[in-house]
Amino acid sequence: MRWAAFSCVLVPVVLVVYGSSFAGATGSAVGLAAITAVCRLLLRQSERAAARPGPGRHREGGANGESSPLD
Repeated sequence: MRWAAFSCVLVPVVLVVYGSSFAGATGSAVGLAAITAVCRLLLRQSERAAARPGPGRHREGGANGESSPLD
C-alpha cells in the first residue's frame, strides 16, 4: 500500500514538472487514488474469502480419484 500512495503523489508531481496543468495533475491523483482504493477493497475481499473455509473448497481428488495440480 505504501507504493500505491507513493505513486499517487509522484505521478501528479511528475506531470506538473513536465508541463501538465495543476487541474490535470489533480485529476490524475484523484483517479489513481480511486483505482487504488477499489483494488485494495477487492484484494481484502478475496483474502477474506480465501481464508474462510466453505463447502467444496477442498476436494480429496480429481475426477478419477487422482490429485489435481491445484490440490
